[in-house]
Amino acid sequence: MTLIQNPILRGFNPDPSIVGVGEDIYIATSTFEWYPGVQIHHSRDLVNWRLAARPLNRPTQLDMRGDPDSCGVWAPDLTHADGLFWLVFTDVKRFGQSTLDGAKGVTLRDFHNYLVTCDSIDGTWSDPVYLNSSGFDPALFHDDDGRSWLLNMLWDHRPDRPRFAGIVIQELDRATGALIGERRTIFQGTERGFTEGPHIYKRDGWYHLLVAEGGTGWGHAVVMARSRDLMGPYELHPDAVVLSAGGRRDVPLARAGHGDLVELADGSPWMAYLCGRPLPDSQRCVLGRETALQPMRWCEDGWLRSLTADAAPDLTPPAPNLAPAPWPEDSWDGSFDVAELPASLQWLRTPYPDEIFSLTARPGCLRLHGRETLGSPFRQALVAQRQAHFCYTATTRLEFEPSDFQQAAGLVCYYNSTKFHYLHVTRENGARRLQVMTACPDTGRCTLEVVVGALPEGAIELRADVDFGQLKFAWRGAGDPNWTLLNATLDASILSDEASLPGLPNFTGAFVGMACQDMSGRATPADFAFWRYEGRGEG
Repeated sequence: MTLIQNPILRGFNPDPSIVGVGEDIYIATSTFEWYPGVQIHHSRDLVNWRLAARPLNRPTQLDMRGDPDSCGVWAPDLTHADGLFWLVFTDVKRFGQSTLDGAKGVTLRDFHNYLVTCDSIDGTWSDPVYLNSSGFDPALFHDDDGRSWLLNMLWDHRPDRPRFAGIVIQELDRATGALIGERRTIFQGTERGFTEGPHIYKRDGWYHLLVAEGGTGWGHAVVMARSRDLMGPYELHPDAVVLSAGGRRDVPLARAGHGDLVELADGSPWMAYLCGRPLPDSQRCVLGRETALQPMRWCEDGWLRSLTADAAPDLTPPAPNLAPAPWPEDSWDGSFDVAELPASLQWLRTPYPDEIFSLTARPGCLRLHGRETLGSPFRQALVAQRQAHFCYTATTRLEFEPSDFQQAAGLVCYYNSTKFHYLHVTRENGARRLQVMTACPDTGRCTLEVVVGALPEGAIELRADVDFGQLKFAWRGAGDPNWTLLNATLDASILSDEASLPGLPNFTGAFVGMACQDMSGRATPADFAFWRYEGRGEG
């Protein structure tokens, strides 16, 4: 019997929305401040998945310059109707005050919701239609009478009010994408709070409402209710929770919630949901929020339930009876003698990638143009890939001739502007030197240590070795067979949601990649000859 190995989308791939079209199953996930926006993966057997598209890929669709850390594209919803794929998403422009400690004072946030469409997943998606800004997690429900409805959670910024003010619904004109009629609140949520991530499904005359509750941390859960009328009232599921890790941190799949359902051809329901895999010693999820998948069942009383005890996530559920459909292996060898940036790599916020990198300025190299400081929310030259394994080695070769201390380039293990480890080359007192800069949320400090006072001339190679919660950097000259391992062992666990300065959002995951800064404004370039990421052991 074939088993699904959860998570199916490893490393930072949160907030899944799943849809089936014929034999094809697609999952859309959040990308937050990483560009291009939204990841859509494709499978035909629920076991093998490939990245099929990143649909928000041009300035007229998405410009996230200035979006704070962990803002940008939240919780896309992917549906199919009238021969089109419909994708709605939020672009978060301001996070404001954290709500984790309860409502205190005014909490101002800016969420703008949009709709794009396309007749094929990997085609050219439309320019966005603006929908509303009343809250986040928009989702579409296409009823069998030909009408469509937009759902989203409602944000209440007022002091001493629940910030998560329930689920609202409004009709959407399929022809124009415009919202029509009045907005109505259909579900206030339960005592768990943080009611978000709504989806509606129609079955046997019932409208089933699925929401995420409990926040996206340890108490995360999938909650359901149903009504005979789309507008409610909705009665709560007798079990309330249909999927959750129950607050446990000692399980392989924790933080389970934010689900969505798909029905296979045989009528079996499957739930895609987000989860996190904590390190046993620190209980930090260094791989971020990932996507898992498991079968569900419709019971005789008409309610959906898990096949597992206590509605728990399943690490290895049995795969459905579908023909195996593996995809070709990724053939990229790590060199930059390519026409386009390889799909495993992304950058931050800007829809104008030519301003930060080039594959043609020096053929065979990825050239990064030195831009703003590491962590800038505007124009930062950083190209990186998701950490998808608890243990990995990443290497690159760098040619860089800085003129002074304001210019730097190198290899970075990065979560956001407040947590990273950066091994980089700069120049001081006429000599190139190698330094490590660390931004640590545990201490609230950013530190800088010189590790090599005078580097040899020419290209150098940089290496990062991550083993669970530990990071070691190494370097060597381009012609040297031996690596020089730096003495310090760095804390890789800070590159996680759970490590945070107070009040800041943390919803993404760890990346590793190449970066270049020129704080003088001269855009001094750095050339990277290759990029290699090798996961060690199970993902």
